[in-house]
Amino acid sequence: MLGLTLDAAGRRHGYRILALGAHADDIEIGAGGTILHLVAHGLVASANWVVFSAVGERVEEARSSGAAFLEGAREREITVHGFRDGFLPYGGGRIKDTFELLKREVDPDLVLTHRGDDAHQDHRLISELTWNTFRNHLILEYEIPKYDGDMGRPNLFVPLDEPTYRRKVELLLKQFPSQQRKPWFSEDTFLALMRLRGMESNAPSRHAEGFHCRKLVLAGGPT
Repeated sequence: MLGLTLDAAGRRHGYRILALGAHADDIEIGAGGTILHLVAHGLVASANWVVFSAVGERVEEARSSGAAFLEGAREREITVHGFRDGFLPYGGGRIKDTFELLKREVDPDLVLTHRGDDAHQDHRLISELTWNTFRNHLILEYEIPKYDGDMGRPNLFVPLDEPTYRRKVELLLKQFPSQQRKPWFSEDTFLALMRLRGMESNAPSRHAEGFHCRKLVLAGGPT
C-alpha cells in the first residue's frame, strides 16, 4: 500500500522510501533514475538506503553514491553492511536478523528491492527477505543487467526525462571507479536498458526504468 506522509495540518510531505541493495551499485543501477526523479520533485519525505555487501573501497563508494543520489532529500540514512559478496544465502540467518531490526526502525511507503527471480543468488535472497519482512507495503522490484542475460518483463514503468536519465548514468560512472574494468559497466549498457523500457512504456523522453510489481493495493479513505 502506498501512502503519503502528512504533517499536523494535513499537508503532503512525500514518500518514506526504503531502498535495498545486495551490492554497492545495485540500487543505483536498478532504481537510480526513479530515486532522482522523486527527490527532484520533492516527493521524498525520508529515505533509508541499505547496502548489504560492501568491503574495502566499495564501502566508501556505496556511501558516497547513496548521498549523491539522495542529495536534496529532506531526511536520509545510508547503511552499509559487510556481508560477503556472493555468499549472502549462506549467511541468511544473520541477514534475516538485520531485516528484523530494520523492520522495527522504518515503516516505508515504498520499498525498492531486487527482482525475485534474479539470476544472482545474493539478489534473490534480498528480495525474498524483503517480502518476508514488509508484508503491508508497496514493493517494487528493480532489474540489474548482467552477463547471464536475465532480462525479465517488467509491468510497471517510471518515465525519466533526459536530465534525469543522463544524471543517473553520470553518477554511476563517477561514483564507482572500481567497476570500470567490467565490460558491461558502461554508459551504453545503462542507456540501452532505459531506452528499451522507454520504448515499452511509450515514455515521452523515450527512456524509463522498469519494475516488477507483484501486488498493488488501491485504498481510498480510512483503512
